[in-house]
Amino acid sequence: MNGTNGKAVNGHTQKVMSGDWKEKAAVRDQKTDLSRWRLKNDRGVQTWVYLKSDEEVQKWPQSTADKWFLNQDTGLPDLPPAKTPLDAANNGLQFFSKLQLEAGNWACEYGGPMFLLPGLVIVWYVTNTPIPEDHSIEIKRYLFARQNPEDGGWGLHIEGESSAFGCAMNYTCLRLLGVEADDQRMVKARKKLWELGGALNGPHWAKFWLSVLGVTHWDCVNPCPPELWLLPDWVPVAPWRWWIHMRMVFLAMSYVYSKRWTYPLNDLVRSLRSELIPETYETINFDSRRNTIAPTDNYHPKTWVVRLLFWLLINIWFPFLRTASIKKRAEDHAWWLLCAEDDNTTYANLGPVNGPMNTLCAYIHGGPDGKEFQEHLKTLPEFIWMKGEGMLMNGTNGVQVWDTSFAILAVHDAGLAQDPRWKPMLTKALGFLEDQQVETECRDIAQCYRQSRKWAWTFSNKKQSYTVSDCTSEGLKSCLALQSQPGFPKLVSDERLKGAVDILLTMQNATGGCASYEPQRGSELLEWLNAAEVFGRIMVEYDYPECTTAVVTALRMFQQHFPSYRADEIRAFKARAVDYIRRAQRPDGSWYGSWGICFSYAGFFALESLAGEGETYATSERVRRACEYFLDKQMPDGGWGETYRSCETGVWHQHAQSQVVHTAWVVIALLYAEYPDPEPLKRGLKIIMSRQQSNGEWLQEAIEGVFNKSCMISYPNYKFIFPVKALGLYARRFGNEPLL
Repeated sequence: MNGTNGKAVNGHTQKVMSGDWKEKAAVRDQKTDLSRWRLKNDRGVQTWVYLKSDEEVQKWPQSTADKWFLNQDTGLPDLPPAKTPLDAANNGLQFFSKLQLEAGNWACEYGGPMFLLPGLVIVWYVTNTPIPEDHSIEIKRYLFARQNPEDGGWGLHIEGESSAFGCAMNYTCLRLLGVEADDQRMVKARKKLWELGGALNGPHWAKFWLSVLGVTHWDCVNPCPPELWLLPDWVPVAPWRWWIHMRMVFLAMSYVYSKRWTYPLNDLVRSLRSELIPETYETINFDSRRNTIAPTDNYHPKTWVVRLLFWLLINIWFPFLRTASIKKRAEDHAWWLLCAEDDNTTYANLGPVNGPMNTLCAYIHGGPDGKEFQEHLKTLPEFIWMKGEGMLMNGTNGVQVWDTSFAILAVHDAGLAQDPRWKPMLTKALGFLEDQQVETECRDIAQCYRQSRKWAWTFSNKKQSYTVSDCTSEGLKSCLALQSQPGFPKLVSDERLKGAVDILLTMQNATGGCASYEPQRGSELLEWLNAAEVFGRIMVEYDYPECTTAVVTALRMFQQHFPSYRADEIRAFKARAVDYIRRAQRPDGSWYGSWGICFSYAGFFALESLAGEGETYATSERVRRACEYFLDKQMPDGGWGETYRSCETGVWHQHAQSQVVHTAWVVIALLYAEYPDPEPLKRGLKIIMSRQQSNGEWLQEAIEGVFNKSCMISYPNYKFIFPVKALGLYARRFGNEPLL
């Protein structure tokens, strides 16, 4: 690969001729034919395909869902204007049902983070993997569509301010895909990056990827030695105690770091050194730059404890104590753990950070023809998503189980499950959940530190295979809700339902609350070792009102059907969990949300937990405080809306415009609380109904989700699921009177 104006397509660098400006403009404005994209959905395993020939296009027509994903005209008809809540709910389902895929699930982008695509593209580049031209074109189009129009940079996520991390990584990605350095958009991005101090002011993950590429030197990367995996399990800082995403990223990162593997220097990488770093490369003391970071990126500053640990590793462990045999033993054990992760997930891996990293590890270990590397190349496309503005990388390999469970429960809770219009849709969705319940246990479950998974549900699909507390809960509730109704088949056996409960009973923390993937294994003091800088609450599992409520409500529903199964254990579990919910409430009446934005999200979960214990506005002071908290936030137009800054700061930040999704969450919360006055709810529902389009659709507004306090992520199906639920719940409580 040669040439600073290299165009990385199909694994080769092609010289871009600097001819006529019209030729350059044509390259700049490249776009594929969106009518040729198709989503292939093989039992929940989703990949996008670009059809090359007209014959292929004829044989495989574009579905309504494909068109909607790509922001094309769906051709769905206008519906009679909604006057009542149930009119609006049914109109919404009329549209949403057309987005259901043949396997029975719903799909959507799960984008938002702006640091995922660059890791994938860097791995493709350094492993000389051909990049399809249609992918290259659409990735570039997406990154430019998400470039900050004012300063030319990119942030941690699509709504965030420009950061050194976002600028350095996405600039690099575009250059690897053939965009020229003198493109005015790149000039503007480079200017912003230099204002932030350049790539060496990026966080740990940026320095890691750029050292893999050869733009920076490994000396600027804080140490992540695989020897930590050799620590006895009883050691308080042993990696098995960390949050699953943190430890799986560290696992792959530690293997690459120990190898200090770097792509051979070429002209493009040499040019990137001068483009990304506003200093003369040969004069840089990289060791002194391990802890330099731009203020925009320093969300979670490193503590003196982790700085001291790094100093000891760099100055004592590596030069004097680390023998060649220890190094080999650590790398061999890390490789064994990587192989176990690959086997247990059929190479899907936990997520889109460790997926590309594991791919690189496989390339380093076995070369381009190794079985592990080749299998990874087949699964990486499962993280990719195509939309109207281009190609992005999802935050997991999809939201299949999660959104499908929520959709079932929304229709059920709205009182519409027996409507003959929606029974076929719900039956297909039930079939999907039956198919996606995990049926086997992990290989070497204790040795690879996995939580039990047999009869659990995951966030995305069975292939990914990671137990999640709230996904298992919502899946269980969905099956119970439909299978107890007349006219629905019993697809999930009692044994399997009880197996899911057995899993849930293992998920409680000592505090009574529930975490996400597994109970908390380490002290929260491990957060002192957080070296990621851009994320908070990343080192261990925590208690979450959302996850806790999901489990409590699932156990509550299960007991209605199986009152004698593990009854004492379930009763004690629920009591501890609800006590946690009560303690987690803040003095102002709110609950902090960790997986959605933010107080409106956690609040409706928490109030559902309390409602199940008989705590309502009439009977509970804490419920009254929660209601007053929300009513104080109601906007003049009748809706509710908060920005992602609520997640970062821990204080409600009012959005400039009310949001359909947030409004639905608050209406649901007030309904669970049995707030007696319907007027505030009517005002909120009028906003939801007034923003519904003539075909039943709701349009995308602000981003809905969050993880690790600082990074936002999209849940586009929420704008259908929760309005339908809010409208139906209101009609069941106050009647289906006209509101418009």
